[in-house]
Amino acid sequence: MKPLLLVLAGATTLWADPASPYQERVHAVTSTPGLVAFWDFTQREAPGQRFTAHVPASAKNDYALDAGNYVKDLWGQGPAASYADFPLLGSGPFGQAIRLRGETNPDFRPLLFVPRARLQDSPLDIKGSGQAVTVVVWAIRESGNHALAGIWHEGTDLKEKTTESVAKVERGQRQYALFAGLNKEGAACGHVSENGASSFLNKYALHKCNSAEISPKVPADSAPAVLAKSWQTFAMTFDSRTQEMTGWLNGVSGDRWLENPQQDRLLSFAANAWLQGRLAKIPGTQPGEEPTFPADQYYNPPEETPVKVTVLSEVFAEQRSRREELREYRYTKVKVTLVNDREISRELVALRLNPWWFPHDLYTPKADGTGGPFTIGRAIHSSRGVGFTGWIGGVAVFNRALTATELGKLQALAAEPIPAPTDK
Repeated sequence: MKPLLLVLAGATTLWADPASPYQERVHAVTSTPGLVAFWDFTQREAPGQRFTAHVPASAKNDYALDAGNYVKDLWGQGPAASYADFPLLGSGPFGQAIRLRGETNPDFRPLLFVPRARLQDSPLDIKGSGQAVTVVVWAIRESGNHALAGIWHEGTDLKEKTTESVAKVERGQRQYALFAGLNKEGAACGHVSENGASSFLNKYALHKCNSAEISPKVPADSAPAVLAKSWQTFAMTFDSRTQEMTGWLNGVSGDRWLENPQQDRLLSFAANAWLQGRLAKIPGTQPGEEPTFPADQYYNPPEETPVKVTVLSEVFAEQRSRREELREYRYTKVKVTLVNDREISRELVALRLNPWWFPHDLYTPKADGTGGPFTIGRAIHSSRGVGFTGWIGGVAVFNRALTATELGKLQALAAEPIPAPTDK
């Protein structure tokens, strides 16, 4: 049967047959509780016009995506971007996909975005007290570990070589986003911020989680049969009730720990935030304590009840005992030294990266237009790196933390790609 042309709320969608694979898959996403917006790169305002999102029936905004080059916008350099800079695959989990290419022009970093003016205080603008979020992206990763989708404007006020020539100096406006790795390239990496800016006195935001599994690298110009088997479902959840952020790849989160975080280039700052928070609780100034370290940047996950205790060594001599224990808590591993059962020292051994403990509200930008846009394919960042390259075949945002079962159902949609809808 020839598909019908369906027009809903000003958007055009093909394959209107309710029994078609396309409509069944769209329904699987839109019927998941908490949906805010779902871009499938099939639905448009009208044929040949901007991509729009599937939204709840009561929504007043379909979040049409503009094409832009943030280098031109903020540095005044490079060409303008258009939809022509995002080649289409002609198939995907929902029938279509856009390509992010490894652009060689350092002044050209195209992305698709919803401007701040069109999302301010809308359901997509997830922020503030008690708010939770899930971002799901169906993608084939060719290379890179940077942004897939979210509200993540890293700012142009960082001291980088590239910012010396920036035309618009803007403070960071980070809220939430999903990345293709960061700490671990190819992982599903969630990123959230409580202040829009930096963490633990580092210049970057460092609250991020990483799935245990890693997505493979697949050349974007691979044969159709190879691409059809290469779709990955990246997801991040932040549950404000449990204060946990979790990365999921293909519906699986898994545990990920960072051993010896003091040696990590970035997360050593989190390790120091753990140390400063612990030392601040002890009366007087302790060796290694930084009295000016801001209290709101301490990182002290709950360590009341260990999940596991391993005795590393124990010595008895002259009515004196000395014991070293490795105490594993939900978010940290700590080596504790006790003399006659009294704790005399505590050393951070590992930080848990999945899930990651985040005891804050999502950042709420000022209502003055300075908040970040919602971007797909890239984040706005001062280093101007190429970021993720590959195919993106769907982006969905929810205002709650989806369960493993729900994410598993969404992951299953990528198992068998479908061809692009047609009106012929």
